[in-house]
Amino acid sequence: MLFRQLEPRTARTAAEVMKFALWPFAVMTVLNRVFIKAINGFVTDDYRPVYNASFEFLNGRPLYTADFSSVDPHYLYYPSGTLLIAPVAAIEYELSRWLFIGLNAVAILLAWYLLLRLFKFGLGSVAAPALLLAMFTSETVVNTLVFTNVNGCLLLAELVFIHLLLRRRDLWAGVALGLSIAVKPTLAPLLLVAAVRGQWKVFVTAIGVPVTLTAIAWPLSADPEKFFTEVLPYLMKTRDYFNSSIGGNAAYYGLPHWLVLVMQGLVAAIVAVSLWLLWRYYRDDELFFVTTFSGVLLTASFLLLSLGQMYYSMMLFPFLMTVVLRNSVLRNWPAWLAIFGFMTYDKWLSDRWQSVGRNLEYLRVTFGWGLLLIVVFCVLGDRYLAARREGRLELGIDPAWMAKAPDSRDGVEEKPAPAPTPDRDDPVAPVEDREPALK
Repeated sequence: MLFRQLEPRTARTAAEVMKFALWPFAVMTVLNRVFIKAINGFVTDDYRPVYNASFEFLNGRPLYTADFSSVDPHYLYYPSGTLLIAPVAAIEYELSRWLFIGLNAVAILLAWYLLLRLFKFGLGSVAAPALLLAMFTSETVVNTLVFTNVNGCLLLAELVFIHLLLRRRDLWAGVALGLSIAVKPTLAPLLLVAAVRGQWKVFVTAIGVPVTLTAIAWPLSADPEKFFTEVLPYLMKTRDYFNSSIGGNAAYYGLPHWLVLVMQGLVAAIVAVSLWLLWRYYRDDELFFVTTFSGVLLTASFLLLSLGQMYYSMMLFPFLMTVVLRNSVLRNWPAWLAIFGFMTYDKWLSDRWQSVGRNLEYLRVTFGWGLLLIVVFCVLGDRYLAARREGRLELGIDPAWMAKAPDSRDGVEEKPAPAPTPDRDDPVAPVEDREPALK
């Protein structure tokens, strides 16, 4: 019966009960975000300039004509990205936007599944609905769909890249990364992950794909050179609006340049130490190393480069999932306070305390990214100092108790095939039915 309570033998654990409770919430949240919020749209429309530029490209007219003095969304994609996205303008705008929302929703769902498989979870686990619900209640997924941008496809490219990198399918991993770089450079820092692992073939296709696409798009575009003469200089500047990087918020609040350099230098230093400790002591634990190293690297790029927007945090989902690994650096409350800062869809603007609310809203993302990097640095540093005091650095920096800590990879090794069951006609009884031999 549809409404029958779970039988005791089915609902044996709290996790199994929670799984059935979470699925309706997760599914209905996905439907709400895709068919209600995203279709309704918002005053911020990232898709309109993309559609207009694609239409101009298909008709052989100039693309890079935006007025960068305004705060409206601009068309900032490379010529290679224009080539890939141009087919969206082959149909009328509204239907095209709906299809693009659907494309990104499907990409996020595929990334969700790949993320589960990466950490050895199946669709029957409680992690499946919990992760799905968490993703579609986050600001990064909601605004990616509502603003209608390409971040969902970039997340899928990241998960494909990580899967292929771990399987040593270097050229194909480079293709996934190269396609994302051809549109936006958000995932370009991940090339360093391949470099420190010595997977140099990744560079062949990761660089070759966008270069090839640019070569194809160049003669088809009316003004491709303007991307490099006008758009690229704009991208290199630090703007003081819709920018959660250190430089962006510093420009908004009017901080002196020397203070900005000091803050960026401190962040760069703790990131460098964290990355070195990860490489020195964890590179043999491939899943933990690749996902944590990537997360630290991307978070640092959001903070230190010229532009860091809140919904870039979508690329940190693989890093956040490391909480299920025994040596995770995220098993502490300050880490999740930081994650709340840049993942929550809540708004902190206050009618009663306007100045305080405005500062909380504008700074929470920057503080969240920064606190996350500080947490990683402190956790790894504490492990290192403890191991050095105890004289066990040659054995790694994880404490002994961590070997028995829970991990999503526990119990996923292949089990030996069961012994064949005797045929019904076999006169020999099963082992458990035999009488013990007399001694």
